[in-house]
Amino acid sequence: MSLLGHYLLPHPPIILPEIGRGEERKISETTNSFNVIGKEIGEKAPDTIILITPHGTMFEDAIALTFEDEISGDLNKFGAPAVAMNLQIHKALTSKIYELASKEGIPTVMPTDALLKKYNAKVLLDHGAMVPLYYINKYHKGYNLVHITYAPLKDMDLYRFGIIINQAVEELKIKAVCIASGDLSHKLKDDGPYGFSPYGETFDLGFLQYLQKGDVEGVFNMDRDIISNAGECGRSSMAILLGTLEGKAFKGEILSYEGTFGVGYGVMRFNIIGEALPKLAKLEALRKANLEKKNNQKDPYVKLARESLTTYLSSKEELKGIPEYVTDEMKNAKGGVFVSLKKHGNLRGCIGTMLPTTSSIAEEIIRNAVEAGLKDPRFTEVIYEELLDIDFSVDVLTTPIAVTKEELDPKIYGVILTSKAKRGLLLPDLEGVNTVEEQLSIALGKAGIMPNEDYTIQSFTVIRHKED
Repeated sequence: MSLLGHYLLPHPPIILPEIGRGEERKISETTNSFNVIGKEIGEKAPDTIILITPHGTMFEDAIALTFEDEISGDLNKFGAPAVAMNLQIHKALTSKIYELASKEGIPTVMPTDALLKKYNAKVLLDHGAMVPLYYINKYHKGYNLVHITYAPLKDMDLYRFGIIINQAVEELKIKAVCIASGDLSHKLKDDGPYGFSPYGETFDLGFLQYLQKGDVEGVFNMDRDIISNAGECGRSSMAILLGTLEGKAFKGEILSYEGTFGVGYGVMRFNIIGEALPKLAKLEALRKANLEKKNNQKDPYVKLARESLTTYLSSKEELKGIPEYVTDEMKNAKGGVFVSLKKHGNLRGCIGTMLPTTSSIAEEIIRNAVEAGLKDPRFTEVIYEELLDIDFSVDVLTTPIAVTKEELDPKIYGVILTSKAKRGLLLPDLEGVNTVEEQLSIALGKAGIMPNEDYTIQSFTVIRHKED
């Protein structure tokens, strides 16, 4: 039996009257859409709801499938402890999904209380699940739950995992619906939770339009800068849900979209209109074409950074010699260089030098690219298979000069703060750093300098090189 329904639902706690206390009326279209979906699922009467959330216990390297007999939670942290749920986990379906994913080499884990105790955590029903289920529970009860928390894996692994969900449902002949829980951009307004970004509305409109058209390739080929600057949490949930629609022609139907509180809340159902050729092979070809494009960058700075780390990860040896495409300026000039790595828009590594430590900018890039991939203490080491999903940028620093606080502008100047043997550096024009106070606070924290300590300020500019 195939899945009975596919839905994209947001999870704003404020939409619950117990939390919104009247504010929920400002997003009444979303409320109405939740009720429509709740009634529809009630009429379908599924035995099981498969829900994909961003807010359960997330593992960096594996999709999490909750594996206790039951899962409970409440919304006490949102001021509504009386809103509580206790649901039975469909362990047979959960186990089947895990089994099939393991055979396909998709990293998964089945968290239990015993496992999570090692991390001072336990199995809990999160608000990413509870908010959509609150409205479903008005119209349907007695179902089992498959509770899935996505991981920051590559798009194709998430999509393939969705294919496996559908396969497991068919093999066990389960009567189920699938819900992708996720908000869209959190940066639609200045007073939103993460401030304003012009990328926010661009992401929401583009993302929803692709889903309306059933254009899976369009979803996966969206501009990475737009995705990384939108501040969304629903795209990965949807990547899995789209996999459950493999082999189907479909259209997305928007029931509502609101951005009243600076966050995009989109409610959508997916209507199957027929059979279609499988998309997985085409998506894999698109992924390989993107890797080819990344390996043939026109900008020699980021091309050298990528080649350096790629060479090391594939051969365990440093890049020997300077490639022919490297410019005379890169070979002859010296300067401090930072190499930054981002995966799916999130920082994956950043290492650099304030002042030159080698004989050329080219050598600085070669060394710092490997360091960024392997030696940033905040992250695990990058592995070769991640390279396609990583975007490189290279910042070449000008010579730092002494300045006062009044001369700073975080969009133009980076800062180096020094107090005795302690020193902290922050690059300019970083997402989320909009004021001098924020810039100094972060740099002080990196250096371990207390705000009341005496410290000197130096500023610098950068020439930033990014991949196309």
